[in-house]
Amino acid sequence: MGDFSFTETADHLLTVTINRPEVMNALHPMANAELAAVFDEFQANPDLWVAIITGAGDRAFSAGNDLKFQAEAGGERPQHPDSGFGGLTSRWDLNKPVIAAVNGVAMGGGFEIALACDLIIASDTARFALPEPRVGLAALAGGIHRLPRHIGVKRAMGMMLTGRTVPASEGYELGFVNEVVPASELMDRAKAWAEMIMACSPMSIRATKEAAYQGLNQPGVRAAHEHRYNAVRAMIKSEDFVEGPRAFAEKRPPRWQGR
Repeated sequence: MGDFSFTETADHLLTVTINRPEVMNALHPMANAELAAVFDEFQANPDLWVAIITGAGDRAFSAGNDLKFQAEAGGERPQHPDSGFGGLTSRWDLNKPVIAAVNGVAMGGGFEIALACDLIIASDTARFALPEPRVGLAALAGGIHRLPRHIGVKRAMGMMLTGRTVPASEGYELGFVNEVVPASELMDRAKAWAEMIMACSPMSIRATKEAAYQGLNQPGVRAAHEHRYNAVRAMIKSEDFVEGPRAFAEKRPPRWQGR
């Protein structure tokens, strides 16, 4: 357990809980550095296949940047780790899935952390916003660029230019939330999604994530299809690439190695 977060591992799943409930899980530089180290370990550990990130308590996933701490520090722009806010928003080379289990308020940088994840499972009490313009800031941890790509430009601008708050149900309708569940069921459902992912070959999952995201940077489907992806090459050379068809032919569950 760290000073500002705690973690739990079960089989191949890492669960990370932001633990600053007294400030609605807002993050200051020390918390960001701690989360960056947690996700460095997740990225490097071959036995960890999927991660879930959530917030302590029932009020907030994360209220974003700790503005009070920033003001008391003289108002200087806080320095984030190279991997970004929460150790995730600039982690461009992570091809393992991360699920955001949003248990309450996800504002500013908190929403940007969720947008940097691959799935967002939200409690029915969750609320989302990029309200930075209301306090003289902007969503510069990737939110400005991710949200339009998730839900389209006009709908994203409707959120970003007003800073308005969106409930979980509207987030689902807009398309950035995968599922809305009662608060009491949030972690069970997030883990159920993780289990569905972990039933697949981790090599295939990494190839799929890397190709999907990097393919979006290509000018069209043909260019994306013809691009070469490191994780796809690794999948083809892996033990899992042999095990999957063999298990299917032998009518048994596959024994994935993740290598």
